[in-house]
Amino acid sequence: MESYLPTFREVRQWKDRKMIIEQALLPGYLFARFVDCRDARLSVLCSDGVVNLLGQGNAIEPVPEAEIEAIRQLLSSSLRCQAHPLVREGAWVRVKRGSLKDMEGLLVRVKNQARLIVSLTLLSQSVSTEIDVSDVQFLRSTSRQVRRIA
Repeated sequence: MESYLPTFREVRQWKDRKMIIEQALLPGYLFARFVDCRDARLSVLCSDGVVNLLGQGNAIEPVPEAEIEAIRQLLSSSLRCQAHPLVREGAWVRVKRGSLKDMEGLLVRVKNQARLIVSLTLLSQSVSTEIDVSDVQFLRSTSRQVRRIA
């Protein structure tokens, strides 16, 4: 069995000191890869803190490997990342250069800054990072109304 907990480092301020702490990027979610059989499911479900497996009824629905790899790449890029609500509007883009080259995601504007959103649709969660608009190329619209980033 293989597990992955995406985390990021954050500076926390207390009255008397600052500390860098590890935070779960998507609180409440741990990714696990295992052979889908009765014994493996039981082993996972009996682990401390596990509430349920994603899916409907008896069918487990895996998070696509490409989405998990995109999260790994974002977190290893040394860019500041944060959890972001799932966003369905905007333009689907591909990064042309830099540490995120060839990554695809949604481009949105937050407080006059362009952000690349990488989504884990099954979890209804996303991760965002700031990005220079000149570093992306438009691929397609994800809705009828495309947010223009200029």
